[in-house]
Amino acid sequence: MRWLVGWNSPAARPAGVPGPTGAGAYGSGGYGHAGHGSGGYGPGGSYGSGGHGTGTAYGPAGAYGGLAGVPGEVSGETVRPVGGQLLWGGPGESDPLWAVGDWRPDEVRVVHGDGGNRLAVLGSCGAGDEELRAGLYTARGGALRHLTAWPGSYTVVVRIGRRTTVPADLAGARPVFHAPWAGGTAYATAALPLADLIEAELDISHLAALLACPDAPEALGDGTPYAGVRRVPPGHALVLRESSREIVGYEPTASLAVSAPPPLDPDLAVAGVRDALVAAVRARLAAPRHASEHDFTPPGPRDPGPVPGMGPADRRAARGAPEPGIGADLSGGPASATLALLAAGLPGMPGTVHGTGTASAGERLLAVTFNDLTAAGAAEGRAAEIERARLLAENPRLHHIVVTGGDECLPYADLESGPLTDEPGPSLVAAERHRRRLAAGSADHFVGLGARQVLDAHPARLADLLLDRRRRHLLRPVAALARAEGAERAGLRAAQRAAERDRADGADAADPAHAAHATGAVPGAGRSVLVPVTVYRAARRLARTPYREGVEAAAAQLRDGRVTGAAAGIPRARGGPSSAGTRGTGGTSTLDLSLAALTWCRPGPAARWMTGEALAEVSLLLEGAARVRPIVERPGERRARAALARQAADHRVLEQAAEIRNQRLHAPFYDNQVVRACRELPEAARVKPGARASVLRAVLAGAGVHDVPSGWGAPSHASQHASARAGLRAAADPLADLFTAPLLAEAGLIEARVVRRALLAAADGERVPLDGLADLVSTEIWLQRLIARRGTCWTGADAPRQRAATAVVTPTPDRPML
Repeated sequence: MRWLVGWNSPAARPAGVPGPTGAGAYGSGGYGHAGHGSGGYGPGGSYGSGGHGTGTAYGPAGAYGGLAGVPGEVSGETVRPVGGQLLWGGPGESDPLWAVGDWRPDEVRVVHGDGGNRLAVLGSCGAGDEELRAGLYTARGGALRHLTAWPGSYTVVVRIGRRTTVPADLAGARPVFHAPWAGGTAYATAALPLADLIEAELDISHLAALLACPDAPEALGDGTPYAGVRRVPPGHALVLRESSREIVGYEPTASLAVSAPPPLDPDLAVAGVRDALVAAVRARLAAPRHASEHDFTPPGPRDPGPVPGMGPADRRAARGAPEPGIGADLSGGPASATLALLAAGLPGMPGTVHGTGTASAGERLLAVTFNDLTAAGAAEGRAAEIERARLLAENPRLHHIVVTGGDECLPYADLESGPLTDEPGPSLVAAERHRRRLAAGSADHFVGLGARQVLDAHPARLADLLLDRRRRHLLRPVAALARAEGAERAGLRAAQRAAERDRADGADAADPAHAAHATGAVPGAGRSVLVPVTVYRAARRLARTPYREGVEAAAAQLRDGRVTGAAAGIPRARGGPSSAGTRGTGGTSTLDLSLAALTWCRPGPAARWMTGEALAEVSLLLEGAARVRPIVERPGERRARAALARQAADHRVLEQAAEIRNQRLHAPFYDNQVVRACRELPEAARVKPGARASVLRAVLAGAGVHDVPSGWGAPSHASQHASARAGLRAAADPLADLFTAPLLAEAGLIEARVVRRALLAAADGERVPLDGLADLVSTEIWLQRLIARRGTCWTGADAPRQRAATAVVTPTPDRPML
C-alpha cells in the first residue's frame, strides 16, 4: 500500500528529521514494502510495526473542536510515519509532506518554484516537467482544475506560501482525507493513518449508513469508518491556510439563472472519449518499465529451473512476482478488450523488458483471461466470453494466457488471511479470486473496471430525459427492457419444461425456481406487455418528485422497517417468488432493477438484516441531509455520480486486498480526463441499448481496430452470480462460525442469528440478495482484522500512544450505545 500524509499547522513543527536529498529524490534506504522491514505494513498485514499502549480516545463522532489525546505543544518533537520518506519540510520548517510505501522513483515528482512554492505529483501522471512547472505557476492565483487535467491517475499537493491545496479525483479512486490535529489539519490519502494520529475510535453511525444505504451520499456524507476523519468529496479540493480548512469544488457547476448548454454532438463526444482513453493508455506506456528483482538476480538463469507440471509463468506466480512489463485483462468484455488493444497498438516502448518473460518471442503485451471452472450454471455464457477473448487475442501484438480457477478461487474462500485495507468493501470476499488472476499478470496491468459506471446510463437518467421533454428517446430503452422481460419469461418456461422432463424420467429434479436460477430466468408472466407503461410511470414519478421528498421517503422506509422487496432494490416478481436475476443480486430481474433504481434514494440490500435501531439512526441522517443540503442536480446525474463513487471506492479496496508486490493496477476509466469525456456524452447516446459497446467500438475504430468478435458487449452477469452462490455453499460452515459472535452484533447493527439463518438459506439455494450478504461478510472480516492488528502508523517522541479503533463500541458520555 502507498499513501502520502502531511499537515498544515503552526503548532506542529517536527525537528530532528532528515530533509529530502533533492527535488523528488530519495535516500539510499528507499521505501519499505508491505510486511517487509519498517515500511508500510507490519506483520500480518497491519499498518506499522510499533507497539501501542493506553491513551485518551478521540471523543465523539464528528468532533472538530480542539484536540483529543494529542498535546498542543508538539513543537520541537518528532512525529513521523513508519517507513515514510520526507518530500519537503525539513528541520525548523512546518507543514511537512511524507510518502509512505513502496513508491517507484518515477511515481513521485517534486517541482520547486520561486518563493518556496512547490508541487508534488504522486502516481501515474502523463505531464512533463515543464507542464508541472507551468501548473505550479498557474496555481499561485488559486486555479485548481488544471491540476486535475493531466492524463493518468495521480494525487497533487501544491504548497503556495502558507497555503496547501490537495485535490481529490472525480471518481473517488484517489480520495483525500483530513482530520483536526495540533491546532491545524492533517491530511492523507488513507484514512487509517489519520485515525492512528488522532487516536480515533470507530464511527458506528457511518458503518450503519454504509450497510443500509451504500449508494446514498446523503447518508454517507463526508464521513469515514473512523470518528473525526473526514473525506474530501469527489470533484473537490482541500485548501489549508494556517489553521483554517476549506473544501472547494473545482468543477464548473450549472447555473439556475441560465438554461443548460445544448448537448455535445454524439460523434464529437465519442471522439473525446477516444482521445482521453488513448492519452490515458499512452501515459502508462511512456513510463519506465519495471520488473521484479527475481528477474535480474545474478548470476545464472533468472528462472529457478524446471518444476514438474509448472511453466515459467506458474513459477513466477508462485514466487509472488508478476510478469515484467505491461499487460492487461482480456475477459471477453468490451472494456478490458478496448484497453488491451489500445495498449498493444499504440507506438512506444515495448511492453516487456528485453530478455525477460516472453519478450524474446516478440510478444508485446500479456493478455490474461480468467476461466472460472466452477460456474456450471452459466457455462454457456462463460464459454462465449472465453471464445471472444480467444478471437481478440489473435492479434499478433498480444500474448494470451488463460488462468483457471477452481474451488480455491471461489468468493468467500480463505477469508482468514489477507491484508488489512483502509476501509471495508464488497471486494474483500473475492480478493483471493482476483489475486490469482493478477499474479499471472504483468508489473503494470490494465483492468477495465469503471467502464460500466462512466459509460452506461443509470436508469434514473430516464427521468432526466422527461425533464428535458425528450420523451421519444425513452422508446428504445423501454423496448429493450420489454424484450429482456420476455426473454426471461421464456427462459423460465424452458426451465419448467426441463424440470418436468426430469421428474418424468425419475431423476432428482430441482423445482422450477431453482432451474430458473441456473439459467438466470425470472418469472414475470404477463409483465412484458405492460413494461412500457410501468417504466414510463416510474420515470415520470421520479421527475416530478422533489429531492427532499424523495430522500425523506427513503428515510421513512428505513424507519418503518420496509426494506425488503422493491424498497431495497430486490423486488419480488408478480405471479411467484422472486428468483435469481441476470444482475446477480438474487431476486431481481432486469426490469425490477431498473424500476427500483428510479428513485432519489433507496435502501441497500443489506438493510433487511439490520436492527431497527440502526435503521432508525440512518433514517435520521437522511432526513437531516435532506433539510440542510439543497441540490441543483437532476436525479439521473446525481445517482450516476453516486454509483461511480461507490464503485471507485470498492476498486480502491480491491487494489489493497489483492495487492501483489511490484505490481501496479491501472484502471484508466477512473482517470479524471476519461470521466470528464464520458460525462460529455449526451443522454440520448447513453440510454439506447448497447451504448457502452457501441462507444467502445467507435473508440477502437478511431484507433485503427475495426474487427471485433460477434457478441461484443453481451452482458455476462450469470457466471458471477453462479460463482457467488457456489462460494457461499462451499464456505457455509466458516461463515456461520464468523457470525457466531460477530462484532457487527456487538455494535448493535445486526442480530447474529438472523444473519446466520440468511447465510444458511443462501447456501441451500434459497433466493436472498447475495450483494447484501457480501456487504455484511466483508464488513465483519474488516472489523476483525482491524481490531486484531498490532502497532500504529506513527513513530517518534510525540507520536500517539494508542492506535485507532481499540474496540468496536467505546462507551462515552457523548454517544449512547445502540
